[in-house]
Amino acid sequence: MATNTTQTGPNVFQSTIGSFTVTGKAHSLSAWFVLALRLMMGYAFLYSGITKVLAAEPFSAGGYLTHSAAANGNPLAGVFAWMGSTPWFVEFANVAVPWGEVLIGLGLIVGAAVRLAAFFGALMMLMFYFGNWSIEHGVINGDFAYMLVFLAVAAFGAGRILGLDAYIEQYKIDGQALIEKYPKLDYVLG
Repeated sequence: MATNTTQTGPNVFQSTIGSFTVTGKAHSLSAWFVLALRLMMGYAFLYSGITKVLAAEPFSAGGYLTHSAAANGNPLAGVFAWMGSTPWFVEFANVAVPWGEVLIGLGLIVGAAVRLAAFFGALMMLMFYFGNWSIEHGVINGDFAYMLVFLAVAAFGAGRILGLDAYIEQYKIDGQALIEKYPKLDYVLG
């Protein structure tokens, strides 16, 4: 008779969705790789954002929104065309893309509000994935892979690994750790 035991302790993780449970055990070096992913994505986004902010010509998303999706058989071509032809949305994207990249990059590099930064990074990569839609070589491309990296950074609580989130969570308010007083912050920090 097979028995089902659940091991608890360091480097063991488990998740249940419905009646399906998965359990894993991470290697002791996993924290370094999670940290490397966080720093790599942070640098990539910070660099990309700063080059847009400091460019001689102001960043403009209008052409990308209007033309990229229309030219490649994108299932969301109509949505991108609307975004590209709606002046207020183009102006929003002109600010949100470069400054979003800067803020996401900074958050990841210093390890502050990492889950929030990773969520918005994944959202941006999802939009880039559909904007750069091409299934000639399959449905998985670099944008999709980066989106999954952002989700992994969030899932593994990368901000707690040599990041400010570890300190922010333990900040005391009325003698109680911030994360204990406001448990919903676990969705933002970590």
